[in-house]
Amino acid sequence: MRVSGVLILFLSVFLVKLNAQTKQDQVLFTIDNKPVYTSEFLRVYNKNLDLVQDESQKEVDNYLELFINYKLKLKEAHALGFDTNPSYLRELSSYKKQLANSFMKETKVTDALVEEAYERISFDVNANHILVKLAETASPKDTLAAFNKISELRDRALKEGFEKVRQEVHNGQTVYGEKLGYFSGFKMVYDFETVAFNTPVGDISKPFRTRFGYHIVNVLDKRESRGERTVAHIMLVDNNNNTEKAEVKIQDIYQKLKQGEDFEALAKQFSDDKSTSSNGGKLAPIVGGQLRSQEFEDVAFSLENIGDFSQPFKSAYGWHIVKLYNAKPTPEFETIKPELINKVKRDDRSKLIDEALIAKLKKHYRIASTPDLSYFESILNDSYFTKTWFLPPSFIGKKNLVVIGKRSFSYKHFADYLMKSQRNPTAKASFKTIVNNVYNNFLNENLIRYHENNLEDENEEFANIVGEYRDGLLLFDLMENTIWNAASNDTLAVKEYFESHKANYISNEKIDAVVASSSNKKALKKVAKWFEKGYDVEKIKPLVNSEDKIEVLFSTGVLEKTHQTLPENLPFNVGVSKILSHNNSYVVVKIKEVLPKKQLEFVEAKGAVISDYQQQKEINWVNGLHEKYEVDIDEKVLQEVKNKIKNN
Repeated sequence: MRVSGVLILFLSVFLVKLNAQTKQDQVLFTIDNKPVYTSEFLRVYNKNLDLVQDESQKEVDNYLELFINYKLKLKEAHALGFDTNPSYLRELSSYKKQLANSFMKETKVTDALVEEAYERISFDVNANHILVKLAETASPKDTLAAFNKISELRDRALKEGFEKVRQEVHNGQTVYGEKLGYFSGFKMVYDFETVAFNTPVGDISKPFRTRFGYHIVNVLDKRESRGERTVAHIMLVDNNNNTEKAEVKIQDIYQKLKQGEDFEALAKQFSDDKSTSSNGGKLAPIVGGQLRSQEFEDVAFSLENIGDFSQPFKSAYGWHIVKLYNAKPTPEFETIKPELINKVKRDDRSKLIDEALIAKLKKHYRIASTPDLSYFESILNDSYFTKTWFLPPSFIGKKNLVVIGKRSFSYKHFADYLMKSQRNPTAKASFKTIVNNVYNNFLNENLIRYHENNLEDENEEFANIVGEYRDGLLLFDLMENTIWNAASNDTLAVKEYFESHKANYISNEKIDAVVASSSNKKALKKVAKWFEKGYDVEKIKPLVNSEDKIEVLFSTGVLEKTHQTLPENLPFNVGVSKILSHNNSYVVVKIKEVLPKKQLEFVEAKGAVISDYQQQKEINWVNGLHEKYEVDIDEKVLQEVKNKIKNN
């Protein structure tokens, strides 16, 4: 089983890798002539100074010894081939990919979109729209026709009134004219939402395009968000098989509610909404603009106090009485921010984040324009749409198409990508459009892949973190195989170690006792008397404590002198102690038996023995590494390092 990244980074606390040293950087020491530079040691020392709890290790000489031992272990890990183990390489690759994701985000764009999203969920917009449908892959001719049509409708709407035109042109096939009601952020596609929120109340927007076609929007109202409501309802509808009118019956039910009868019980018995009646009429939480019935929503949000219920009212679905269960305002930004980040990443907004990253990478790798793709347009034919297209025998593959960083991509690279793109459903479009779209995808994917693969060379912070993880993971594998597993599995050697170090495994003096603790000294005086009389704990508890108030806490068992419930000055004598101060409180202790020190058996001390054996085995092993590899410290440079640390 592999270890967590947290543990690996902890194990690598003494290492921060540098990608390159400056000309002024000095060699502090060498291991078999391989240099380790002062800059690396200083960075490691300064970074980890606050993490080192042993004050002696903060001394430069002691810290240098730890650092050299760490470097020796890493050299041995490489010598033994741990860096080529498939499991090690898989885990390192997985970690790098996961870490790269956080380094390849456009955080400024994301933050701006999250703040914008919060602003929009804080308001509701009431709008109507007219849509001229248009496929995303429409030809230039059809696109122009749709744009001209929506422009014509806007001109009419400005002169004749939006609502008149909306009703006249709606045919539900090529032109839609819809009343949308109130909606908030994330309820519409992002492009539509943006225009609706940015158009002043009373205005008609200019034509704009979404993936559905061309729209114009008439904004009727904008209000602060109503927050969230949890309500239940009783609904009655007129039934031809029932002579009793729903309006009459709903009034009778309302009267029963005013008389104090249970809302949930009446909903279960009488509500015609079978999807909620079994649950006492309770609905899932709702927000403004979510429901199709404006009448229902207005009543639900008009209730002010939890438990209030409305008068009977009618909607398009029937007669209702609504009861309020919970009311939540729009949460504070910091509270809802994590949820908004996830929504933004799943929403159309994520395209803006991706586009910002691509734009940044194009600038970084100096990709200014699209190359000439006319050759690829010329070799395409209609078989592409039936997924049977192949490259012609005369295809020119070696010619360079685009360069990203230090890598060139040839015509053949793009042609292979173009071949694979046949697998995706493709509406008929011009070969020029197809080639350009496929090239953009090809370029974007390779920009991201190249950047991810070269992050270590291009981002020092990323390189340092990966370096820590790489060597920490390597060190863990080495220690696990060389020390930890060996110590755990070598039972005979561990027992021999125990036999030769028995004096280290003697139990401390202990007491079998009852400890009574309280801030009330008078209560403990009573407990002490009952201890003297031989009362057991269960008999004493009800004499000092009640269900309403706990005056004294009791602890029982075999306790060492260092146990947290015992004061330091407690004499280990059989009997009842004096009342002693302890942690701003008082204790009295009844000692039943004093258990003297004794030699532990191997089974009793096994955990401590294995730990000590591992430490000794590691010491011997590290000493062997010092003999195996030559370490040469430049004392002059070391003194300069000490002076630099002292002056800082």
